[in-house]
Amino acid sequence: MKRSSVAFLIAFIIIADQALKIWIKTAHPTGEVVRIFGMDWFRLHFIENPGMAWGWKFGNETGKMILTLFRLAAVIFGTWYLGRIVKEKYSKGFIICAGLIYAGALGNLIDSMFYGMIFDKGLHYDPTLQDYISYSGVAQFSSNGYSSFLHGSVVDMLYFPMIKSQFPSWIPGIGGDHFEFFSPIFNIADASISVGVITLLVFQKRFFKKETEPETAPTVETSSEVTDEAQVS
Repeated sequence: MKRSSVAFLIAFIIIADQALKIWIKTAHPTGEVVRIFGMDWFRLHFIENPGMAWGWKFGNETGKMILTLFRLAAVIFGTWYLGRIVKEKYSKGFIICAGLIYAGALGNLIDSMFYGMIFDKGLHYDPTLQDYISYSGVAQFSSNGYSSFLHGSVVDMLYFPMIKSQFPSWIPGIGGDHFEFFSPIFNIADASISVGVITLLVFQKRFFKKETEPETAPTVETSSEVTDEAQVS
């Protein structure tokens, strides 16, 4: 697989991810935005999260900075590793999966590194309350950001509540509690990482091998004259 093809895949995911994030952040307040095609199970629901993928948190601002720096280190390593596996002709499927994971990590890293500096509003940490607080209204681009470098919050919006029900009353502890599948709210970068990881796990035996050049039989050149007498009986 060519490096240009991998670069195109990564660029496509990054552009789509950032375009959707910037549009929803600068056009809508947090909360439900729209139900796609009027469907109850496919929605755009705008939220922000300070931590890991799928809305998980990682402690306070110190934890967030550690997480962002870890993402940065992973992206730097991923840049080198992608170049290596393309050069060494690993299987196309493995390279695509690695590219999906890399693009997803980079997409969320952009939010964490820069969004606090370029938007006037965003989910941010209040040291007095020792917790993250949201905001009202619609965010806009601004030179006076809501936070600093490495402290931006990640924008999520994809929501697929396909099943809403209750656990049967006879189940101990959770009987009668609300149940929803699929409850996480995520973004294109999260989806890219998940698709890459899951596909890699499912097809690992097929992917973890290199493309090999077809072997050709060696030929020997000789200047000797071939005659019937020279044949070996």
